[in-house]
Amino acid sequence: MTTTDYLISAVLVLLVIPQVRGTRLNLRNLLLPLVLVGAAAAYYLKTVPTQGHDVALDVATVLVGALIGAACAYTTRLRRQNGVVVAKAGFIAAVLWIVGMAARTGFAYEANHGGRTAIVNFSRTEHITGAGAWTAALVLMALAQVLVRLVLLRVRARSTSAVGARTSSFATV
Repeated sequence: MTTTDYLISAVLVLLVIPQVRGTRLNLRNLLLPLVLVGAAAAYYLKTVPTQGHDVALDVATVLVGALIGAACAYTTRLRRQNGVVVAKAGFIAAVLWIVGMAARTGFAYEANHGGRTAIVNFSRTEHITGAGAWTAALVLMALAQVLVRLVLLRVRARSTSAVGARTSSFATV
């Protein structure tokens, strides 16, 4: 991994800070994660291999990313403040966000520091075509995590807006 790789990972992990502090659901905090993950995708995602079981790997990682994103969204508290919906990630949401982002970084680190043989052997056994397939799968996982979280928060915010000052029924921790 290069310094750029570590910086990109750090920025994506640090997106949790405003989530924990609490932010108004506005256009800026809708677009910022999309732009950052989109930029990471443009940087890393050169191709999406479709041979062997590459598509199955993509589907599996997208599902995992979507589940993490959904769990983050549903463990984020929503409340109305001065007529605006404010989202504040709870402990579980923050941990899930960090684990999701750090797991991808950890996989990339391990692939370059001792785990290469195990990954190559697994890839060969499972008919995964190589590093490009893994890169695509992990980037798609990150995109799914961010998109699902953003969409579900906006859907929940609509119900919070519709019920006035009452906190959404999905609010937790």
